[in-house]
Amino acid sequence: MSDFDEFSPTTRAVRAGQIRSPEAEHSELIYATSSFVFDSAAEAAARFAGESPGNIYSRFTNPTVRMFEQRLAAMEGGERCVGTSSGMSAILSTCMGLLEAGDHIVSSRAIFGTTVNLFNKILSKFGLATSFVPLTDYDAWEAAIRPETKMLFLETPSNPLTEIADIERLADIAHRHDCLLVVDNCFCTPILQQPFKYGADIVIHSATKYLDGQGRCVGGAVIGPQEMMEEHVFGFLRTAGPTMSPFNAWVFLKGLETLGVRMRAHSDSANQLAHWLAEQSGVEKVYYPGLKSHAQHDLASRQQSGFGGIVSFEVSGGRERAWQLIDRLRLFSITANLGDTKSTVTHPATTTHSRLSDAERAAAGIGDGLVRLSAGLEDVGDLQADLAAALAAR
Repeated sequence: MSDFDEFSPTTRAVRAGQIRSPEAEHSELIYATSSFVFDSAAEAAARFAGESPGNIYSRFTNPTVRMFEQRLAAMEGGERCVGTSSGMSAILSTCMGLLEAGDHIVSSRAIFGTTVNLFNKILSKFGLATSFVPLTDYDAWEAAIRPETKMLFLETPSNPLTEIADIERLADIAHRHDCLLVVDNCFCTPILQQPFKYGADIVIHSATKYLDGQGRCVGGAVIGPQEMMEEHVFGFLRTAGPTMSPFNAWVFLKGLETLGVRMRAHSDSANQLAHWLAEQSGVEKVYYPGLKSHAQHDLASRQQSGFGGIVSFEVSGGRERAWQLIDRLRLFSITANLGDTKSTVTHPATTTHSRLSDAERAAAGIGDGLVRLSAGLEDVGDLQADLAAALAAR
């Protein structure tokens, strides 16, 4: 038990994990060094042998990165966090560290397009097979499991349609078949959702998104049991080197301090925009867990403490109309990133999910008229007026 276990994730985001130097600084330091010195040859040997704790080389030991890891682990309620160079490298490190040739993954179909490509085009080269199933079809999850299945992987809420999976139900399925349940918690962060409470074995983040919160740096994280993370995921990172930089770790530390305030503000704005969009002419459907019309609204209300900052909606007129709307917006940056203080907009079918085949996009429910918004921290009235002008223009 750490000194901060009794406190909420918002408090842990400010206080947990700090390592102070003899200078007694109040803010965390950036340890901008590639290597560390030893007092003797014997100490160096002991460090490399794992017999003595301490820093060795910043590819795998750096105090700033360690502070970020300890803070995020405390916030998620996990034992050990491994910081990585990106969200995708977090997924790669998890799979390469914990799986071997001949193993099988069952994944939600409703995941980031690049993750689909990682499973289908990269991991398959190393003898790892993946089956994709609808996120909320629990019979399909169970039916897809084989004797060689070792991992169930999902995002909840999903990208970009904000579907919600019942984590506890999937954890039960996974554990009955001796599989690991891996949950990408990028959209909610530990402020709005803590998958370990519902039986998840591993939680993954793209720190690039809400954990940073201002679109400054790229990074990722894997959180899980101490022994599993240390031996397998950290073991892969130590050798293969998808390493988080000390500067990026420091930026993420500063981002975590305001995460609670930001996530509540993002959620409030997104909720207002979703309800407003649902009443607009030319908008065929709005995808947001805070709407009572959302298929998993009740589940989201139980499993999450907020509905998140992502809103997606279908416009009539397909790609041409969606592009026209996007191009007319003034306060939404056209970018594939999300979780920023600046509101962003993207057309998933031709950006984040463009590398999927037409059939794969159709199966994932990503049509040409779909637009994804990430609600930032601007005045929500200004954002609504911007959307209203773009929707009205022809």
